[in-house]
Amino acid sequence: MNPSTTTQTVRHLPAPVRTLPPLILHPFAETNGQDKLKQSQRANLMLQGLLPQGEMTEEDLDRALLEGRYSEILMLFYVGKDLVRWIDQCLEHISRQPDLRSMGIRFQSFAAMLVNHTPAPVQAKLQRWGVADYRSIFTRALGLNSLLAAAPERRVLSDEFVRNYYRYADQLFLSRQNQAAFTPIEELGFEFEIYASGEYSKMLEREWAEG
Repeated sequence: MNPSTTTQTVRHLPAPVRTLPPLILHPFAETNGQDKLKQSQRANLMLQGLLPQGEMTEEDLDRALLEGRYSEILMLFYVGKDLVRWIDQCLEHISRQPDLRSMGIRFQSFAAMLVNHTPAPVQAKLQRWGVADYRSIFTRALGLNSLLAAAPERRVLSDEFVRNYYRYADQLFLSRQNQAAFTPIEELGFEFEIYASGEYSKMLEREWAEG
């Protein structure tokens, strides 16, 4: 066999598994929050002519829509606080890894992985929780947290912002992602677990009891 014509198969070894801190989401329950969300969804359908509005005026429907959207803003704000805290923990974690800390891994690296390359086990758990559109939730939660330092009172938000907050939140997320060059990390073997805060507390209690 002519050595010059010999082909060799190059096998790429999988990236080593790198475990990140767990992502812990705290529950947020506003008084009558679920009712407001349902009423807001119905009001939106009525305003679009997809449901009969009965005796409700457009002003009534718009008020219900805004109340529900404001509840969504609060929910996403608190989810975003948990996501930002997790990303900060991840950045601190890799700062202690000699082979990672000089790779240009930034806040945007973890935000992009979380939104666009969510590990399969995390996706599966979110779906078990009934969270189907987690990408939109994570995107908008991070977007709002780039603007808001504290949960906003309703009176400080314009009706226009509340009515269309999701459009603004999407753009805020993209704006922060485009602020700096960053290294994509989806091929680096990062894995992490996701927990509800109560679930994580119980797990720690069991570990302490067994230890």
